[in-house]
Amino acid sequence: MGTTRPKVLLPLAGIPLLDWVFRSVAAVEPDLTTVVLGYSAENVATVLGTRDVRVLTKTPVLGPVHALTALLEDRASGEDGTVLVFPADVPMLGPETLKALVAHRTGTNAALTMVAASAERPYGLMRVLRNEAGDVVGLACEKDASRQQRAIRECTSGVFACTPAALREGLATFSWDNVERERTLSELVAALRRLGHDVDTITARVPHEIRGINSQTELAEASAMMRQAKCEELMSAGVTIIDPATTYVGPDVEVGHDTVLHPNVYLEGRTKIGAACEIHAGCRLVDATLDDHVVVLNYCVVTDSHVHAYAQLGPFAHIRPGSDVGEDARVGNYVELKKTRLGRKSKASHLTYLGDATIGEDVNVGAGVITCNYDGTHKHPTVIGDGAFIGSDSQLVAPVSIGRGAFVAAGSSITQDVPDESLGIARSRQLNKDGWAKRRRTGE
Repeated sequence: MGTTRPKVLLPLAGIPLLDWVFRSVAAVEPDLTTVVLGYSAENVATVLGTRDVRVLTKTPVLGPVHALTALLEDRASGEDGTVLVFPADVPMLGPETLKALVAHRTGTNAALTMVAASAERPYGLMRVLRNEAGDVVGLACEKDASRQQRAIRECTSGVFACTPAALREGLATFSWDNVERERTLSELVAALRRLGHDVDTITARVPHEIRGINSQTELAEASAMMRQAKCEELMSAGVTIIDPATTYVGPDVEVGHDTVLHPNVYLEGRTKIGAACEIHAGCRLVDATLDDHVVVLNYCVVTDSHVHAYAQLGPFAHIRPGSDVGEDARVGNYVELKKTRLGRKSKASHLTYLGDATIGEDVNVGAGVITCNYDGTHKHPTVIGDGAFIGSDSQLVAPVSIGRGAFVAAGSSITQDVPDESLGIARSRQLNKDGWAKRRRTGE
């Protein structure tokens, strides 16, 4: 892949490849999930988090079939049930196909069942070889396939289900002395056939499910497919997406009906958007919650914050984590909120930074206002009461409180609390010197 990161940690539609596999596998509710790690095992293990999985390490790994020997070395898996083997770089296999795979394996005499599909571009995939009766007789890897075999479109990417006994029996036929030689699924299938076992396939629900990721190009193509599928899901639920090709919506994002998404919108993480909202071009929302009827104008960023109904943001607003924008509130051009609650019907319309602040209802925050919340060591709070008016270009040096209905005169640097219904002024008195400009120009 040309990166220092392990392939399975690269993002596909915003989620690591490995996470996509876990999501698919969860649908079959396995009794035990085992992750076999090889290359960069320590880095991969750190992202497994609190998942209920057994982690085994196999080094060196001589291909995916060799990795399976870790299962047998770790503990006896018994003779009953089904082993589902899933390469971590095959992220698009859907839950319904996996359920069908397990159901078919348990209801047939075949020792091993693979997921196959007719691929439009079979390059890089293993071709399924059949006899005249249609039985599976083997697999052909791309590098070993003849010209005739490469013309076969029925392919598999290595997802299969088998009996524990057959897996153990097939692996026992291999020698692992040559550390330069990988063992492939085609060799495992050949070994089982020699031992007298039947091998068969099921067909994936859609052909692209069997695609593996082996290049940055394939990663980008798969991401586009996932994004398109998500957009189609939303549009079928009543969301208007002006240009699905340039709209990036993560798999866990929720969007209500009658919401409009304009081009170049990015919705990521656990973002949840209500009904009848409008998200204009260039906006990025990450783990954000928007209630109904919210309008986000162009080029806003909202992260881990809550925006209540009928509020309006932007353009060019930055809502940083921990913020809460009240119902019918307004956050305008080049306004930044950080861990701030802006109350109902309050507004900060221009060029303002509000950090660690609690702002009441019906407050007007003028252009260029700054809450000076950081003293170089600690963050301090600012509290502004309901109905207050903060004049333009004022600095509120925290910790400080502005009372209910109070006014702060424009250009003030407020360092002390302003009581309710009072006016706070903290600026030098203006002095005019008559004729000074003329004397400067003439040199008098």
